[in-house]
Amino acid sequence: MKSKYLFPLIALGLIFTMGIYFLVNPSYTKSIEAKYYYEMGEYDEAYSLASEAFGMDVYNRMAATIMAQSKTSLKYVKYIKQAKAYLKEINEIATHETISDADKARIKIMSEIVVDSYKKLAPSVITDKALVKEAAKYHSEFEKLLEKVTK
Repeated sequence: MKSKYLFPLIALGLIFTMGIYFLVNPSYTKSIEAKYYYEMGEYDEAYSLASEAFGMDVYNRMAATIMAQSKTSLKYVKYIKQAKAYLKEINEIATHETISDADKARIKIMSEIVVDSYKKLAPSVITDKALVKEAAKYHSEFEKLLEKVTK
């Protein structure tokens, strides 16, 4: 009868000990905080905290994962900001009565940069779907714009 309860008690004790270690270890505490910031969309802060946690414990897989995902998400954020800035500049050019050859060349170069930069982005399963969708939307817009400018 004793052996029937011994294994579950040992397993429960190990789980309890692991839980305490996870909550008390500063590396994992920072990882949990980094995960929170990642979920809130604050990728810079998440990356910073995850890097710090990983520096404390290189075996902290949670920190390594959050660090990698934050880095990927930051690339998407940078791409989207660049696309928005270029689109704003192109819209300003489009308000002129006539568009010079130099302006057409600028539009073409900006479009090529955005289209080529998109190819370098590599989403993963964990990457925020909204970021991926927004980046794809800008990529599509700039592909159409590039097609119009190169005709």
